[in-house]
Amino acid sequence: MIVGGGFGGLYTALELASKPGHPPLLLVEPQDRFVFLPFLYERLSSEMPLWQMAPPYVELLAGHGIGWVQDRASSVDPERRQVKLSSGQTLNYSALVLACGTRADSFGITGVKEHCLTFQSLKDVERLRQIVHSLRQRRQSLQRLAVVGAGPSGVELACKLADLLKGAATVELIERGERCLPHAKAFNRAQAELALQSRDVRLRCNCSVEAVTAKQLQLKLEETQQSDTLAVEAVIWTAGQRANPLGGPLPLDDRGRLRCNAQLQLEGLPEIFALGDGAAIPHEPSLPATAQVAFQQAPLLADNLLARQQELPLKPFSWNDLGEMLSLGVGDATLTAMGVTLAGPAAQQMRRWVYLTRLPGRRLPLQVAAGWLSEWKLAPMGSPSR
Repeated sequence: MIVGGGFGGLYTALELASKPGHPPLLLVEPQDRFVFLPFLYERLSSEMPLWQMAPPYVELLAGHGIGWVQDRASSVDPERRQVKLSSGQTLNYSALVLACGTRADSFGITGVKEHCLTFQSLKDVERLRQIVHSLRQRRQSLQRLAVVGAGPSGVELACKLADLLKGAATVELIERGERCLPHAKAFNRAQAELALQSRDVRLRCNCSVEAVTAKQLQLKLEETQQSDTLAVEAVIWTAGQRANPLGGPLPLDDRGRLRCNAQLQLEGLPEIFALGDGAAIPHEPSLPATAQVAFQQAPLLADNLLARQQELPLKPFSWNDLGEMLSLGVGDATLTAMGVTLAGPAAQQMRRWVYLTRLPGRRLPLQVAAGWLSEWKLAPMGSPSR
């Protein structure tokens, strides 16, 4: 049984299904579509149709021999080897993979849960689209949107929102640290800072959030300890992630992640495996919170599941840093990968084609590639698509 149909869970299921002699497979996932999260920004700006970045599970799983229960796992009973679902149903397993992902971490700050938006789902995209449309229609003075957290998600979102708003509102990017993208490659950080400046995104560093209300953001300046209040139309929270909770006697770290060994098995529970952002494994340097980790863990986990079934030695996970790519607005990006540093529209095109190779299944990448090639051929000379 595989709990969670994100990058870790779905890719493990598809990898296992491609191997001869695999056991019966069951995926537990409540949503009806798989969302390719790096393309969520393109969906916000309508640069990509829904079918390309969020295909239905029924299409992705067809013909692979993978069962699917559209439900949410609520707890695990390792002693009985059972998973309880939100519907009340109980399912048995012989081996279990937990790929439950993460949710926004409010850090206990007043009003974050009640008043902040997130950017992790198709519903979040639709909410933001409505807000952007409303702000562009009203065009009142001093309209503001605030994005909290200047990591990759916050920077990408701030650039995209600034392009979509077209001056109808100011975008404020709030960061507790000394600068944006503290863990990024130097080239990408420099390009991101230029992109923010060119779009007049107001980056406020050394600035922490004390409270959020329906129309206000209460801030504290770290250097002076002075307080400030911003009037805002909405706050989008990208400041941190915490593992999705799952009931049961499972080993957790202080961020709620499942504690695993290097072979991705839970501590003391060798029949349960975990991967992705919700898994904590011993690794130096620490792993980035990106889909790239789950991409690399999925094939290893599939091999280890079969090796355990055949009573063979399991392999430890080894991280291979393939570089990083950032979307920096409509038709713009930066990347440092495969020995290449590139920024601008060319980087955006390369980013799209690199991610194309990571789309799940065999048919979807071919269908998306055909669509992109058709758009490229139809685009007039000199257009961004060309």
